[in-house]
Amino acid sequence: MTGKAKPKKHTAKEIQAKIDAATTNRGGGKAGIADRTGQDKGGHAKYECPHCKITAPDVKTMQIHHDSKHPKLAFDEAAIVNRHASTSTSQAAVAEKPRPGVRGSLKK
Repeated sequence: MTGKAKPKKHTAKEIQAKIDAATTNRGGGKAGIADRTGQDKGGHAKYECPHCKITAPDVKTMQIHHDSKHPKLAFDEAAIVNRHASTSTSQAAVAEKPRPGVRGSLKK
């Protein structure tokens, strides 16, 4: 017999949170260094700020960074460095390599 207000089964929200935690790229520690820097097209940090060299996954995030950190400078989308375009690796080699910084096991 269970007590009041104690769920007997896992809720959909809890299951979704576990799936999210296992598959979402958090990018921390040494495992996430390639992801944060965008090396070998394995990372999500695609764009680099031309002023402070910080990386961001998309142009919108880079614009938010630019507005908060460099408010006196005009935002120029053409000046943003695309780190994925500068590296040249084949798509087959990238597909076989595990993604860095992803939590959870690879046995899925």
